[in-house]
Amino acid sequence: MQRAPAGAAPSTRGTRDRRRGGPLRRVPLLVWMFLLVPLAVELFWVFWPAMNSFSLSFTSWKGVGAAKPVGLENYQRLAADPIFHTALRNNVIWVVGFGGLSVVGGLALAVALNRPGRGVGFYRSAIYLPMVISLAVTGLFWRVMYQPDGPIDAGLGVLGLDWLQRQWLADPDTALYAVLIAAVWRQVGYIMVLYLAGLKGTDPTLEEAAAVDGANAWQRFWRIVMPQLRGVNTVVFAVTVIDSLRTFDIVWAMTRGGPYNTTQLLSTYMFQQAFTVVNLGYGSAIAVVIFLLAIAFIITYLARQARAEES
Repeated sequence: MQRAPAGAAPSTRGTRDRRRGGPLRRVPLLVWMFLLVPLAVELFWVFWPAMNSFSLSFTSWKGVGAAKPVGLENYQRLAADPIFHTALRNNVIWVVGFGGLSVVGGLALAVALNRPGRGVGFYRSAIYLPMVISLAVTGLFWRVMYQPDGPIDAGLGVLGLDWLQRQWLADPDTALYAVLIAAVWRQVGYIMVLYLAGLKGTDPTLEEAAAVDGANAWQRFWRIVMPQLRGVNTVVFAVTVIDSLRTFDIVWAMTRGGPYNTTQLLSTYMFQQAFTVVNLGYGSAIAVVIFLLAIAFIITYLARQARAEES
């Protein structure tokens, strides 16, 4: 076998081969299993059903037998369905009310509790505690609160506001907003924690410099602190929009979409059509609408944020 002459440069082919895919080869098999097994489960239980919903939305299917292709018939029915229109309008109200109140309330609480003091940790834990409770249990708890002669009506009576007492969940004018308040009560602690984490990452020296220059508290917060929370705002916006569009448990536990469909959301109407009426094709069409709305909201917001950063 011919040997390389002394002093000759070593062959680089083996070095290139070792470099090629080297880091991947050094990853232990156990790590690959921890990565690939959850990915396979996610693909099977989440992504495949989601993609299947798109194909089902163009069919008529009762859950047994073969699905019958109907083209765009389900979407044409949605355009003429008054309950779908009510659910869509309620979802817009829900996104604005749930998102707006949760964000404003969570940010205000985060600013108020972002300082050392006696009992601050207790208040943070108490405000976050409702987030630990499931949405179904939260809905049952607030059903008791809203019952005739329940705690809310009793409190109004003590304050001399008897004229405000009513059957909150049975009144079409108040049912949706009563459920909305319950949902915000649970969500506000989560938003508070996100903003507390963001406030901990801000630079206090910038605010101190602005105070020395004569900026008041509002100017310091709006012009110094808020720009540093841009990343947190993006996360909060995505979370609130997605949670708004997929809200189901608390509405179903409190009203089941009633009275007279006045609290229907897209998620509850989809559930009714898919699993109560067993019209899976029509329910899948509603699910596709929910998905498209979520994507449209988030992409629009991210595009606006990108343009704002460029300018």
